Amino acid sequence: MPAYMVILAEINDPAAFRCYALKAAKLITEFGGEYIVRGIGESECLEGDWPDTTRLVISKWPSMATARAFWHSEAYAEIKKLRQGNATVRVRLIEGIEDL
Repeated sequence: MPAYMVILAEINDPAAFRCYALKAAKLITEFGGEYIVRGIGESECLEGDWPDTTRLVISKWPSMATARAFWHSEAYAEIKKLRQGNATVRVRLIEGIEDL
């Protein structure tokens, strides 16, 4: 069953965050994940409080186990250091549904 990693990011230093994002994107692909939303296109808040500085990123994974393997890998631990101090993030892993 697919899984989705949903990330809300408040980016403090866009240039430094870009370095993190490029390396993370490569590793996500290596682990079998793919981006669904990268928060760089047009967006519109339809309800509630959603600051323009909040970036939404959604990646799709073959399974919860695959996403967890990526998240807890030594390779990602090294890459994650690049975003520390440059962004505040909230991350949620959500199980998807089978195709109907």
